[in-house]
Amino acid sequence: MDDFIHISTSPAPPPSSNPRSDVSHDYFRRTQGERWFTEGQMVSSIRQTHPMHVLTVNSARSCDLLAFADSRGDTSYTSFEGSAGGGPLVERQFVPPSRRYNDEGGRFAEKVVFGAFEYVFREDSFLVYVVEGHDGMMSKTRLNYILASPGSGFPQEKTDRLVEEATRWMQELHGEVLVFDQGFWQKNRELWQNIQKAKWEDVILEEGKKKSIIDDVLGFFDSEGRYSEFGVPWKRGIIFHGPPGNGKTISTKALMHDISTRTHPTLSSLYVKTFASYGGPEASIRNIFTKARQMAPCLLIFEDIDSLVTPAVRSYFLNEVDGLESNHGILMIGSTNHLERLDPGIARRPSRFDRKYVFENPDEGEREAYSEYWRKKLRGNDDVVFPERMSARVAGLTGGFSFAYMKEAFVAALLVIVARSGDDKDDKSNGDDDYERIYSRGNERGGGGDGEGDDLDGNVLWKELKKQISALRKEMEDEGEEAGRSSTGMMKSEFWPAMSGILDNRTPPQTQTQPMDIRSAMPRYM
Repeated sequence: MDDFIHISTSPAPPPSSNPRSDVSHDYFRRTQGERWFTEGQMVSSIRQTHPMHVLTVNSARSCDLLAFADSRGDTSYTSFEGSAGGGPLVERQFVPPSRRYNDEGGRFAEKVVFGAFEYVFREDSFLVYVVEGHDGMMSKTRLNYILASPGSGFPQEKTDRLVEEATRWMQELHGEVLVFDQGFWQKNRELWQNIQKAKWEDVILEEGKKKSIIDDVLGFFDSEGRYSEFGVPWKRGIIFHGPPGNGKTISTKALMHDISTRTHPTLSSLYVKTFASYGGPEASIRNIFTKARQMAPCLLIFEDIDSLVTPAVRSYFLNEVDGLESNHGILMIGSTNHLERLDPGIARRPSRFDRKYVFENPDEGEREAYSEYWRKKLRGNDDVVFPERMSARVAGLTGGFSFAYMKEAFVAALLVIVARSGDDKDDKSNGDDDYERIYSRGNERGGGGDGEGDDLDGNVLWKELKKQISALRKEMEDEGEEAGRSSTGMMKSEFWPAMSGILDNRTPPQTQTQPMDIRSAMPRYM
């Protein structure tokens, strides 16, 4: 027998007088699927409660009045309950530390979902409601309802001054760097703290090049008048290029640190991670340059610009760089490990990126200077002995190394020493044998040592450095061989004989050429 649903036409029973039941009833009543317009409900209620006040509604996301008051000495707020009683609705949650290493245990954070406040800005008093609502399927809205007393004289003007200053404060950076990622600009305090540690003393470059970079960037922001005097647009682009690991990133961070200390005018750094976003790369490019024009004068940084500006967005990017809209006060820095992959319209057009700085693998003098940098860092360490003559020896062993590889050698050697601290082990190992073999090959190529006897045999740091350098050189050689195999591997695959046949049929036998390498994603420009 089929089951039947019993439908009753009798009235529903009245709500229970039990307070718990009333809460449950109210919850289900408000989740029946009705569509709510929170702003309309709030405006109606506020006007009934405060009929004589001048009401202004604005977004709390772009004008956070509570955070603005917390940052100033002349602005304050206190919660008030009103005639019906009841305090603010506040969400409180524990925020774990962003990093586990050496953390301070995290912190608690609060967010006002609904609150009513007596608000004082300088000499002016307001009533402020901060309300978060969830209207339908749209994202949550968060609004300020600002009430000014009509008896205070020019209430709208006073409200406008408050909104203007709070909004400007929200737009400014307060110990932060603007980072563009996944289609949005985000204020990043951790990156700002990181760049405060970047100093030019830590950048091993030829002094003339270092000075030229600093003068080009900082001098640009001091030269608006000179640009105007000669009728030249006050904008510029610089490219840092060269093999990875040779100082492009740390030089950029040092420049960002210099920028962050400037006050006249105040300068901002904008860092672009990716063009990928929900709206597509064109929308990201538009968003990036719109913000840069708003924040100018500023430093706009495109890391790995060759991978950002693909052929699909090349035209759109170039139109933003030097199209009809002004980029007054914007200095762009683009970094790339592969200048040859960068579109000629960017790399070779003077009006776009007019200066290029190459960061090559360090020569022997620079490698010795880098070793000296480490010697000074370890000067106060009692566990290692780093004599001055060792710097030249390390420089002789590391021919062809980038600064990143040299850093890896030092870090790895020191970690081994720390791990073996207190152990009395035989230092003769396969690592020494590898070193002798690879070091000999390095000498044959002119990248080896200075030919002196090993008068540092008893030095633990020297022994570990030799082992790490030999291992890294072997790694470099293996990578080179792998790159060579990968460049020809596809030609030997099953795909290429068929492709070669097709191409060969299109070419007269007497003038046959090698098949076109269609694997390359880079267009060829004539």
